[in-house]
Amino acid sequence: MDDTDRKIMAILQGDGRLSNQALAERVGISTAGCWRRVRALEQAGVIEGYRALLNRSKSGFGLCAFVHVTLARHILENTTSFERSVAERPEILECFATTGDADFILRVVTESIESFDRFLEDFMFAIPQIAQVKSHIALRELKFDTSLPIGSAILDR
Repeated sequence: MDDTDRKIMAILQGDGRLSNQALAERVGISTAGCWRRVRALEQAGVIEGYRALLNRSKSGFGLCAFVHVTLARHILENTTSFERSVAERPEILECFATTGDADFILRVVTESIESFDRFLEDFMFAIPQIAQVKSHIALRELKFDTSLPIGSAILDR
């Protein structure tokens, strides 16, 4: 991966709908070369896909919570079962295995505090492997970015 690839990645993070021609012009390479590089980045798994980024509140998901989960026992069977359960829930946007007080931290979005309560009661509290659940409700979203810090210095070259 060279600076041209990184420039392509940085530009696509900002606008994944750019045509190959527009992308090639911004990067300063031929359209054929740009197409080959983008395909190579996709095949290598560096570019995982292209999606529309939706506004959470305007889409009806007014509540965002961070849920800290501690498992009762740290055995592979419990961990695997919990991870499978989490993967199936659309309200859980992100799940991280962590160090510290919690074994996992989840980012959960729901329509309201009532729907979050139902999510906890019907799903989280029903998982037998869980020993403790702590929820932190986000009051305001101060920063939200999905772009990796590839660097503006590359774009200036």
